[in-house]
Amino acid sequence: MASTGRPLSPHLGIYRWQAQMVSSILHRATGIALAAGSLLVVAGLLTLAAGPAPFAAFGAFCASPPGRLLLLGWTWALAYHLLNGVRHLLQDAGLGHAVTAFVRNSWLAVIGSLLLTVLVWAWVLSGGGA
Repeated sequence: MASTGRPLSPHLGIYRWQAQMVSSILHRATGIALAAGSLLVVAGLLTLAAGPAPFAAFGAFCASPPGRLLLLGWTWALAYHLLNGVRHLLQDAGLGHAVTAFVRNSWLAVIGSLLLTVLVWAWVLSGGGA
């Protein structure tokens, strides 16, 4: 086989990180996090069906620092996956294919997801979501 000077199997180590790459990886990772986080919802429903004592224990876990961290991460994953999904829908409609628009929209999804997460948790912690 002739040597071309190119790697036979490209890998992440030879690529420069770009917005397209990061947004795709984050979209997949948040989809996995949402699927795994749905187990928390199932656990909540099962403890609710089991009675007041198990549900109170579940509520105590959700109110603990590790529980709140999981819920905070799940909230951000939902917000990012939603906004990035909307970006994908707009691209499927033929909008935002230019590199500058893609990079801008990727950053908008990240910043928007952080803002949505802050707004949701500000509402929850103020007592509106309790």
